[in-house]
Amino acid sequence: MTFTQSLAAAAQKNDSLLCVGLDPDPAKFPAHLKGRADAIFEFCAAIVDATADLACAFKPQIAYFAARRAEDQLEALIAHIHEKHPNIPVILDAKRGDIGSTAEQYAVEAFERFRADAVTVNPYMGRDSVEPWLAWSDRGVILLCRTSNPGGSDLQFLDVGGEKLYERVARLAADEWNSNGQIGLVVGATFPAEIARVREIVGDMPLLVPGIGAQGGDIEATIAAGRTAAASGLLINSSRAILYAGQDENFATAARRVAEETRAAINHYR
Repeated sequence: MTFTQSLAAAAQKNDSLLCVGLDPDPAKFPAHLKGRADAIFEFCAAIVDATADLACAFKPQIAYFAARRAEDQLEALIAHIHEKHPNIPVILDAKRGDIGSTAEQYAVEAFERFRADAVTVNPYMGRDSVEPWLAWSDRGVILLCRTSNPGGSDLQFLDVGGEKLYERVARLAADEWNSNGQIGLVVGATFPAEIARVREIVGDMPLLVPGIGAQGGDIEATIAAGRTAAASGLLINSSRAILYAGQDENFATAARRVAEETRAAINHYR
């Protein structure tokens, strides 16, 4: 299956629009994991196993692994997800952005080395920075569009020929660039009006929505703004609120409880 197909299948099977973000910070790990060489893998794998039937996708953030020289644990984690939970796609949150042969190498890193099903990409170098990713027609390419951070407005709200820059990105992504139907967009939950505007432009394209939970985004407003006519089309990401729900050896059970509550809240407003 392609990424888009596997995402739709996982969302239907698990009755879920919840994407569980994997941003492992060893300083926040339970005491029994601290100091272990494999702590990052063990922590994330336990979260994955506890929440896999509640999620439509997992999203490991590469910086949390690379900063601690734990890329091997990221490889092992994605392999674990594919083996134990093969129906749940993995989005590598890397936000890569470069052109030509360099972008090709980044694509090899994401799709061959780490075996991700999709990757986040920065499109602000234009079409030739996106095309190398699109060559992998079965994988997802999720472009930054309207991000959840306040400073995103510095550039994303600039007027470009009568429309805002984020609107231009959405239009290009939905029309000229999406020949394989594999593109999605990142649109932050902290800006529901912009989610609605992006949905108006792109139709049923998948939207990855960070910003609920610790960042304060409103689930009801996000759903109202971004759902498709079929009450789908969203990957609503929660990371810290789920990962660090518990501080002891039962951390995975606590993570499952919060993931269950979050999925229920999302489904309530669908």
